[in-house]
Amino acid sequence: MTEKVLSNPNSPHFSVGCSQSPPLIISGREIKSRLFLGTGKFPNTKTMLEAIEASGAEIVTVALRRVDMDNPQDNFIEAIDRKKYLFLPNTSGARSAEEAVRIARLAKASGLSNWIKLEVTPDPNYLLPDPIETLKAAEILVKEGFVVLPYINADPVLALKLQDAGCATVMPLGSPIGSHKGIKTIDSIKIIIEQARVPVVVDAGLGAPSHAALAMELGADAVLVNTAIAIAPNPKLMAQAFKKAVEAGREGFEAGLAISSDTASASSPLTGFLR
Repeated sequence: MTEKVLSNPNSPHFSVGCSQSPPLIISGREIKSRLFLGTGKFPNTKTMLEAIEASGAEIVTVALRRVDMDNPQDNFIEAIDRKKYLFLPNTSGARSAEEAVRIARLAKASGLSNWIKLEVTPDPNYLLPDPIETLKAAEILVKEGFVVLPYINADPVLALKLQDAGCATVMPLGSPIGSHKGIKTIDSIKIIIEQARVPVVVDAGLGAPSHAALAMELGADAVLVNTAIAIAPNPKLMAQAFKKAVEAGREGFEAGLAISSDTASASSPLTGFLR
């Protein structure tokens, strides 16, 4: 079989055209599902657990500031099987590097995980990540032994700096958190993927399964989805839809997508019988 290789041979992304793709590896750990799931905004714990199961996700994110560890009735974390799922605590709500580092340390001290989704969002209206504070926090946490997955604007320059700092992934936004606008940063995400030395996880703004499929078709290694599933009238069914979309989008990328053209091209040649 002829193999079509990505333009960057040092990229962690696998070669297109292979019969079987290599698994997703983050910080030495094999991740089978390329759909990561957030746990916020679900109407109840039962619905959340059903959606997680239906999604096939192995990594679930948890906002530590929403959890009352001392209240068993409020601590939904206890309902999630820690042997089956990898917890990815996030620093949601942090407005500075100092706050983000403090939350990460608390998560580790609580026995949740040394993996951390780094979020620094000082503006409550748009929740856009602060690039300077994010890089500052990442440098501190990496030195302390955390596996850092930073949420960022789709900024190729920042993505490279975070990789240089030792981050395990980069997580560029498709559009603002909870906006459901899909991927409005396609050109920048393409550059991030092309230059990446670590997995790229598209995070935020994915409001429909088709958005997730597009991210995978672009060559992203995974996507993270929360609100679109959690607030759906049927979260379990929506989780299944996103699962299928991620798989289909990735398979399309592996197969090698056709190059778009401004002109038509007949699928059947106009030769032979017309002569």
